[in-house]
Amino acid sequence: MVPQLSEKAEAYFSPGETCRAAIIYEINSAVRTLKVCVFTISDDQIAAALLAAHHKGIGVKILTDNDKLHDLGSDIGSLAKEGIQIRIDNTPNHMHHKFMIADEKSLLTGSYNWTNSAARYNHENVLVTNNPGLVKSFLNEFEKLWQKMGVYEYEELKNKH
Repeated sequence: MVPQLSEKAEAYFSPGETCRAAIIYEINSAVRTLKVCVFTISDDQIAAALLAAHHKGIGVKILTDNDKLHDLGSDIGSLAKEGIQIRIDNTPNHMHHKFMIADEKSLLTGSYNWTNSAARYNHENVLVTNNPGLVKSFLNEFEKLWQKMGVYEYEELKNKH
């Protein structure tokens, strides 16, 4: 008989550090791939963890909303500049998902925006699970959106000295 891995389901809440810590833990635990689908990333600690994963050779792909790219504090440009693959929603609507799949085995999702305000002030949540059905559903959504969305190419500001 094949041993069954125990199913994981953990919830975290903000304000406070637990949601951010759960996200960073999942990023740091990945060994092959990270598929991130978030409205925005402006939390430098999360961005640094994604960049470290990329530098370790983990395949990081990010889907994000085009309207949030150039917000003050956005980390999307710096992540793209480092070679992380990023695709953006080019519609008048928002790509408002907030989920990540690590190694196609672990799902992190919830209302938590990947921002400093989410950790400091907002009442938000993160759920982490390895439920195979949920992981597969979110993976399918990621792949569908990855095919639809446009490639984001980082451009240095032309007038920068």
